[in-house]
Amino acid sequence: MEKARGKKEFRPTSSLVKQAVFNILGDIRGSLFLDLYAGSGQMGLMAEERGAQVIFVEKNPKLAKEIKRKARGDVIISDVLRFLMGFDREADVIFADPPYDYENYEKLIQLSLKVLKKGGIFVLEHRKNMDFGAERKKVYGDTALSLWRKEDD
Repeated sequence: MEKARGKKEFRPTSSLVKQAVFNILGDIRGSLFLDLYAGSGQMGLMAEERGAQVIFVEKNPKLAKEIKRKARGDVIISDVLRFLMGFDREADVIFADPPYDYENYEKLIQLSLKVLKKGGIFVLEHRKNMDFGAERKKVYGDTALSLWRKEDD
């Protein structure tokens, strides 16, 4: 979606996809959950409702401010790749929903898997016609979820 003057609007995750993500994840109480490209923050907010400790990462200051109003977790205003390069903890769950015209998927996948805890899950939302060699790929309409579970370092 494009706004006037070339600014991109965020694309909220559909209800079907949100439900699918949390069905796949199961019990996330006590988990460290990274909501990357957080947009409205709805995925991270749902994770908070399910007992996860959430870090929201959103580059747009206006969207980040709205998330801060609703969220208990930390809201980081940053480029996601820059955030991941400086992140010094291990996450249990990473959910990333970059813009559909995103060009750095491989770097995003590499950095996300690097900060993922052993046994952790990385979920990438993207167009269904894209394939990243994930362990699992689930398709919902024109959207796909690619999933990786970190087994080794």
